[in-house]
Amino acid sequence: MNNILSFFKDRHGKWAVVQFPNTLLLTWLMLIVIGVFVHDNSLKTSVDQLKNTVLFAWAYLEFAKGISYFRRVLGGVIMIMIVIGFFVK
Repeated sequence: MNNILSFFKDRHGKWAVVQFPNTLLLTWLMLIVIGVFVHDNSLKTSVDQLKNTVLFAWAYLEFAKGISYFRRVLGGVIMIMIVIGFFVK
């Protein structure tokens, strides 16, 4: 059971599931809200592309430098989902 819990902890044994403030995730959430109010198709496309770029940047940083295995795996899964999303629409 302890090995399973260590998946969510950093090398010092502290829980490392959420990090505040997380500028990239806050920016991504802000872009989601902006996208709800944008009705122009070209502007909406631009917001969607920026939203994907910001989320991919966050996922890459978590994958490359995440302080727990959970955050590294989460970053990798999100990156894969974004890439697959480009091909499946």
